[in-house]
Amino acid sequence: MEQSIGKPIDRFDSHDKVTGKALFPGDINLPDQVFMRTLLSPSPHAIIRQVEFADAMRLPGVIAVLTAEDVPLNEYGLVTNDQPVLCGPNSTKAYSDRTRFIGDQVALVIAEDDRIAKKAKRLVRIDYQSLDILTDPHQSLSKNAVIIHPDCRSNVLYAREIEFGSVGSAFSSADFVIESVYQTPVQEHVFLQPEAGIAFIDGEDRITVITSGQWAHGDRRQIAHALQMQEEKVRVIYAAIGGAFGGKEDISVQISLALAVKRLNEMGIRRPIKTIWSRKESIYGHSKRHPFTIYAKWGAKANGKITAASMDIIADAGAYASSTEAVLSVATNLAIGPYYIPNVHIHARAVYTNNIPSGSFRGFGSPQVTFAAEMQINKLAQLLDIDPVELRMRNLIKEGELTPLGTALPRGISIERVLRACATRAGWNHTEEGWQLDKTPMGKRYANGSLVKGIGIASGYKSFGIPPDECWAAVEIYGGEGIEKVIVRNAGADLGQGAHSVFRQFASTALSVSVEIIEVIASDTSKSENSGSSSASRITFMAGNAILGASKEALRKWKAKERPAVGEFLYKAPKILSDHEGRIKEHPNFGYGYVAQAIEVEIDRETGVSRVLRVISANDVGRAINPVQVKGQIEGAVVQALGYAKMENFRQENGDPLTNSLATYLVPTIMDIPGKLESILIEELDPNGPMGARGMGEMPFVPFAPAFTSAVQNAVGIWFDQIPLLPEKFVFWKKAK
Repeated sequence: MEQSIGKPIDRFDSHDKVTGKALFPGDINLPDQVFMRTLLSPSPHAIIRQVEFADAMRLPGVIAVLTAEDVPLNEYGLVTNDQPVLCGPNSTKAYSDRTRFIGDQVALVIAEDDRIAKKAKRLVRIDYQSLDILTDPHQSLSKNAVIIHPDCRSNVLYAREIEFGSVGSAFSSADFVIESVYQTPVQEHVFLQPEAGIAFIDGEDRITVITSGQWAHGDRRQIAHALQMQEEKVRVIYAAIGGAFGGKEDISVQISLALAVKRLNEMGIRRPIKTIWSRKESIYGHSKRHPFTIYAKWGAKANGKITAASMDIIADAGAYASSTEAVLSVATNLAIGPYYIPNVHIHARAVYTNNIPSGSFRGFGSPQVTFAAEMQINKLAQLLDIDPVELRMRNLIKEGELTPLGTALPRGISIERVLRACATRAGWNHTEEGWQLDKTPMGKRYANGSLVKGIGIASGYKSFGIPPDECWAAVEIYGGEGIEKVIVRNAGADLGQGAHSVFRQFASTALSVSVEIIEVIASDTSKSENSGSSSASRITFMAGNAILGASKEALRKWKAKERPAVGEFLYKAPKILSDHEGRIKEHPNFGYGYVAQAIEVEIDRETGVSRVLRVISANDVGRAINPVQVKGQIEGAVVQALGYAKMENFRQENGDPLTNSLATYLVPTIMDIPGKLESILIEELDPNGPMGARGMGEMPFVPFAPAFTSAVQNAVGIWFDQIPLLPEKFVFWKKAK
């Protein structure tokens, strides 16, 4: 029997990417193609009175300029259709003459070549009326604030409140109470491949868009909606994808390309249209991580039992809804971390502003609330004079205990095992008095001139999947007496994380064949049904279960002598139910991944320059389908989280990004990577996972920031409640405190 599960097989695309053979959207050229450039908004908040493009049309080589009145139904959105395709007058959508952020698209210029398109774009004139610009969610909440979406009653996009137990009385009886205000920043995805694509009318008279994204069928749905076409008349194909991290869930060039192809075709011009965004356009045009302000109040007894937690969360949603409702829902569910606290109040609000929209980003709301929750834990540990690992162990949630939602987590809670593994590797020992940090080089503070060293630890967890979730797959077996070839069909996108290699491993093991004879056909809406988004750490779990189900059906038909033997399967994620006080409630998710990290830092007390010396990341992955890829996900998440915690400083002034290039928005380089990064893989099989696998791509990001800032506090004795911890901020806060 062929068993490829648990083996570090080579990535299917590694050779093509190393040799340059792999084609990303910007690499694809077709005969007789023309080029498109996008004109963005002149202001973060304005009413567009007129778009004048006569001068642009007079330029030789210009084919067309499209504006809002060219869009059949001028709206789209990942969840809510609140964003115009093009902003301007004479549109089919009320209030779509308004721009709400600097990246709103106003006009499309199509020309014979890119040089002409760029020149023509500069000739388009926009007459607009400026409106008040709101960049602070607290400002947007004020009674007299302008309503950014006039068809809404307020600037509150989404609000949620959870009450569990009796918080007021619990605080009254607490021996210790900690109150803090935490701020987390905007973060830019910095995927290497900017948005690009090429579109054309294919031989079956369909509009075909070749691009990159995270959900081909989701893109198709939004294109068809805006163009008022049947979905079957739109085809979306993903070329090689150069990273995403959530930043390619939203529409970028897809609808614009399809619209341009449609309008040129109506003019009798049937030519492919290509576009590539610059890095600046990419930064302006796609969503960012939500910045949060969190007002946290936690209470505990002297024995270390946490009895109450209050979390008031305000998130900057930016100009449009994107995935904000889902992000804030996840953040609310996870707001107190993997702990049992009997009395909880959570109030969360997401507020429209004229900043770049906030949307999906690795962690999906969990890093923000985990920063606050884990900082509260570490502060309580200091106040109570209890070791931070010991305090966590006394409060970790266990099987059957209720979350603030009034339901228990799904079976397979492994946070205690994860924390134990991380703490032990980092130098903690479990003694008769409880967990204590051993005075080893990892845990010993030292002073060397102005350099001091500290250690911090944090835990976290993150749900995976998008309930109610489902995923389709098909498996085709070809051959005579023996299996000679296998085709796996699943629309799930491979963003660079190696998903399509994992698809092969599942099919290989299920069918007892070599991965070498397996072909994966993916991310093409004409060749597979909807498999859902490659996001929320769901694709291994959902696609794996779908492929295993399809393999079982195909193998049954193969044994019945069907040639070829084709099996299809639609996997539906489980519903997790619990009975609490006679009420049946459905928990909002079916699976969780658990993580703990210990971080050793060195910091200069005078300049604030810090260096991460060592990271230990313990992760319950359920089952490591491909251990090398799993470790790659951990290491990538850690480095990305390092940037979030200590250096990535996205700055917007009056709605306009100041850090609009990679020369001004600094991300970690090889010089910033931790000296040692130890990944601990814990395999506590998920009861519902494919061969036990859990989603894990986001989890290693989640606890890094609080572990890092706690390590800094351990070194210098000051708590820092705002990230990123830039050297200049360190010096300022140190003087202030």
